[in-house]
Amino acid sequence: MKGTYEADGARLGFRDTGTGLPVVFLHPTPLDGEYWRPLIEDLGGVRAIVPDLRGHGSSELGGNLPVGGFSLVPDAPVLTMAQLGRAPERMQGLVFACSKPQPDAEANLQKRASNIAQARTGGTGALFDGMAQSLVGATAKERRPGIVAELRARMTLTPEAAVAVQAGLATRPDSLPTVATISVPVLAIAGSEDSAVTAADMEAFSAAPGGCEFHLLPDAGHFAAYEQPRKVAALLAEWLRQPEG
Repeated sequence: MKGTYEADGARLGFRDTGTGLPVVFLHPTPLDGEYWRPLIEDLGGVRAIVPDLRGHGSSELGGNLPVGGFSLVPDAPVLTMAQLGRAPERMQGLVFACSKPQPDAEANLQKRASNIAQARTGGTGALFDGMAQSLVGATAKERRPGIVAELRARMTLTPEAAVAVQAGLATRPDSLPTVATISVPVLAIAGSEDSAVTAADMEAFSAAPGGCEFHLLPDAGHFAAYEQPRKVAALLAEWLRQPEG
């Protein structure tokens, strides 16, 4: 089932399929919810709730975004992480795939500012071409020559949305203190060829008091769940079968 709902002046789209334990799948930027389709098809046994995040896919960006939060580009609208987040009190477990709790280092902040300038002056074409090439693992490119084009086709943000997303990522808070408050089980999956998030970054989730199961996927880049959907689905299925504490 596909549907939409209104939130803070924006119409947001989602897909809700299957039956069983409800699992919410949040896609990476600048992709959309279709990123998860291959994995969900291999998973089964869950109710998969897949939103398109604000400004991505079928979801509107909305207006009235705060301005001034990103000091390197003070006139940029900011799509904050709070606007993309979900209610933590409703979660029985958390899975982080190629995602880190640390904030951007200075080099990353400079890169965000450069991305914003590129989106504003030249649109998103070259920007997203570069992201698709750099974030897909080398092994996946070799084994599946069409994978870069597949993922690039799902990068459909407008320049305005790309600016707001980059500014939002630049201003996301340090979540390391938050990790120490996660009382539910955590599954952390890193890619050995990920150019954006290292295994060392993700090992920080081991501080979660609810416990963390960590896996490093060989031959996987930043889009590991799309590059290796069967492997990630198998890890997720096994983890979901754990008894409740």
